[in-house]
Amino acid sequence: MKEIYLAGGCFWGVDAYFSNIDGVISTECGYANGKTDTTTYEELYMTDFSETVKVEFDENIVTLNNILEHFYYIVDPFSVNKQGNDRGRQYRTGIYSKNKEDLKFVKGFLDEKQKETDKKIVIEVEDLKKYVPAEAYHQDYLKKNPNGYCHIDLSDVLEVK
Repeated sequence: MKEIYLAGGCFWGVDAYFSNIDGVISTECGYANGKTDTTTYEELYMTDFSETVKVEFDENIVTLNNILEHFYYIVDPFSVNKQGNDRGRQYRTGIYSKNKEDLKFVKGFLDEKQKETDKKIVIEVEDLKKYVPAEAYHQDYLKKNPNGYCHIDLSDVLEVK
C-alpha cells in the first residue's frame, strides 16, 4: 500500500474522481502544507493550506505513474492558484509525499510532461510537512450531494495503462 497527497483545486472532485479508480483503496479530503499546525475550512485563507486528497493505493493494481497520469489529466497544470471556478492559494495544484523516492519520481514525471509544452507547469512538488483531515461534511461530499459543484468531469475517468 502506498499513499500520495494530491492538491487539484476543490478537493470534492479530486476525491470523487480518484475513488473511482481501480486500485485506489481509499481517499480522504484534507489540508496540506500550511503555515500553522492545524486549520479548518474557514481558516484556509489565513493558514495557507491547500485543499488536498490523501490517496492510498495498491501499487500491484495501479502504479504511481498511473496515479500521476490521472492527476495531470484532471487539473490545469499551468494555472496558478486556480482550478475551475475556484480561486485562491488553497486551490493551488500540488503533489506531496513523505517518501523521497516518490517525490523524485514525481519530479521526473513532470519534467517529461514539461518537454511536451512551451507553457510552464506550475504544480508544486514538496515533502508533506503537515496534513489535517478535513471536516466530516467534506468527506465523500459528491456521493452525499450528487448535484454539488465539481470542476472535474466525473463521467470521464481516464483509461490509463
